[in-house]
Amino acid sequence: MGTVRTVTGPLPPHALRGPVLAHEHLVLDLDRTGEGAAVLGRRHAPAVAAELADLRESFGLGLVVEMTCRGMGRDAPALARLSRASGVAVVAATGWYYESFHTPDIARGSVERLTDVLVREIVEGIGTTGIRPGVIGEVGSHGERPSEPEARVLRAAARAALATGLAVATHARLGRGGAAQLALLTGEGLPPERAAIGHQDLLDDPGAHRELAAAGAYIAFDTVGKENYRSDATRLRLLLALLEAGHADRALLSGDISRHRYLRSEGGQGYGHLFRGFLPGLRAAGVEEGLIDLMTRRNPLRFLTGTDPGPPGPVPYPYPYPGSGSGSGAVPSTATEQEP
Repeated sequence: MGTVRTVTGPLPPHALRGPVLAHEHLVLDLDRTGEGAAVLGRRHAPAVAAELADLRESFGLGLVVEMTCRGMGRDAPALARLSRASGVAVVAATGWYYESFHTPDIARGSVERLTDVLVREIVEGIGTTGIRPGVIGEVGSHGERPSEPEARVLRAAARAALATGLAVATHARLGRGGAAQLALLTGEGLPPERAAIGHQDLLDDPGAHRELAAAGAYIAFDTVGKENYRSDATRLRLLLALLEAGHADRALLSGDISRHRYLRSEGGQGYGHLFRGFLPGLRAAGVEEGLIDLMTRRNPLRFLTGTDPGPPGPVPYPYPYPGSGSGSGAVPSTATEQEP
């Protein structure tokens, strides 16, 4: 693929010199009870933009991979507005979440039909926005083995990835079922290095992580800071075990902000917890800056594009500011806790 497909236009990987949040939500609606807790909507947008802008200034945040897909309250024009307001590039997603959130078209959709839906959206854009997804995800399952509809979605995701060059990121609820997800994806011919198995920091099983990484898949430690599910101390132990096994080039890191109470403005850990709270623990454990750059920048960019951008360095030619929308392919500006 070669370029990062963002909501404001394509970017070459080497234009992104700062860290990447590999699995986040900036806009979503998972509310099924009316309480509005699992929502990031219009009223939260100023706080979200302010957090991202602060992280750009404080830590050089360059890119957010936004995993809100079909049936999750996705809003591509809102993502473009947030990107411009914050100056942080954003990648939008396509796919279907796990079965409880499937849209009606899944029930009657064959693998072939679902593949066509994804490919059309990737090629033509989301609705009438012209904004094209840059990743297929978070494609979900919720047990040790995907249900029949979830299996069809995973197979369609793999076929669409092969047809378009995008990568596939999964939602493995509570970290379970990653091996079965990868088997379905690779069974359709998808190379394992084009897949990221989600929420593995919620699974206290270093052996399972090693097996997935040895097979070639990315291992997403993407719920960092969600202490009500798993302590960061356990996450740190699991990640260090993966590094000690020689799989630093397979690790992806993020926080999966998916409820408005996680925002800093509401007293939560915020999008910056990875940088403020977790990475200092890695450094204290002796992990060098080169490995941190590998996990927070090079790995996610290689996952998205198939290209390793290499060590950070100067951009060899001027490139539009990621949030400006002034580059080639830019889109006009008019354009109960469930997740882990």
